[in-house]
Amino acid sequence: MTYLAYQLQSDLLAPVRFAAEAMRASLETLAPWDPTPATRSLGAAYEMVARAGLTHHRPDYRIDTTTVGGHEVPVIEEIAFQTPFATLRHFRKDVAVAQPRVLLIAALSGHFATLLRDTVATMLPEHDVFITEWHNARDVPLADGLFGFDDYVAHVMQFLEVLGPGAHVVAVCQPCVQMLAVAALMAQDGHPAQPRSMTLMAGPVDPRINPTEVNLLATTQSIDWFERNLISTVPACYPGAGRRVYPGFVQLTAFVTMNLERHLSAHRDMFWSLAMGDMNKAAKLKAFYDDYFAVLDMTAEFYLETVQWVFQEARLATGDLTWRGNAVDPRAIGRTALLTVEGVNDDICGLGQTAAAHDLCTGLAAGMKQHYQQPGVGHYGVFAGSRWESQIYPKVRDLILANA
Repeated sequence: MTYLAYQLQSDLLAPVRFAAEAMRASLETLAPWDPTPATRSLGAAYEMVARAGLTHHRPDYRIDTTTVGGHEVPVIEEIAFQTPFATLRHFRKDVAVAQPRVLLIAALSGHFATLLRDTVATMLPEHDVFITEWHNARDVPLADGLFGFDDYVAHVMQFLEVLGPGAHVVAVCQPCVQMLAVAALMAQDGHPAQPRSMTLMAGPVDPRINPTEVNLLATTQSIDWFERNLISTVPACYPGAGRRVYPGFVQLTAFVTMNLERHLSAHRDMFWSLAMGDMNKAAKLKAFYDDYFAVLDMTAEFYLETVQWVFQEARLATGDLTWRGNAVDPRAIGRTALLTVEGVNDDICGLGQTAAAHDLCTGLAAGMKQHYQQPGVGHYGVFAGSRWESQIYPKVRDLILANA
């Protein structure tokens, strides 16, 4: 019923948003060169109404070119591999010198991989970049089967096989757990495609350390409560009709509620920027919320297993994690260099939760393990923004170069 109610509300508001956009465009046509303060304010109000909704489709990366060796080169998006549940996307460049292959592992947590646009753009000049794009579960037919935690791990291993031996990995947020499991399993197997380095950024390797509001929410209710209250069925109007999912709009609501005043303030800033003609500031805010309000649904099995195995039971940290009946042992990792990165002000993944990977990877020599805490950033500042680009990325780049 939750999904049907949301869909009904969205359908009812769609004509209102369409009419608001039409009025905004009409004002722009009537006063294109020198709008008065009144018309700018009215146009801003119409635009805010037109934007008052979610989208369930992946936004564009908007990365058409990058600079390599002082020269601008085109970037061509290609599908390197695809399954019903995910796409391995390659940002191909025609450059004379081979660059280190890097797999960016995006979280499957209610947003599209384009949330890592800054991460991709920063790494592109010096790396051959691939990214995991998880599909919206409501668009995957039931005939394609289930997708749980073990399937996520299997996908990452398969993607690394596509990249081949010698690749590097950067995992952001939630998939730090899955990536550490992948590295352990591939090491246990002696797999030739095990990565040369892995960077784990702001992920809940051991969420028992400095628990945040997100961690506490996961542990204060039973897994049955989560299933009863947060899982919905995809309506008949979508390809995945009948599939049980954790809707992206529910996840977004939880994130927004955690920082409600911050988001309200940002939207007030957006309105006044539009009304005052500060289009540069307005454009930055709109770009962020275009990504933030683009949501995808997760399969029920993946969401519930993640809540239980990662947040409630911390199976990786306790040594109890298995994959398809096989024990996951991070002590087996001996060839994959490790960098962990945390934001000092992160209110989603507490300090120490990602650094816990070092205590698990006892088979790695001390010189192959590094940890970095970035002052002045929260969760998103770890992988986007000026400090990511100027202070965190150089450490990621240096790790990759040292293990090329």
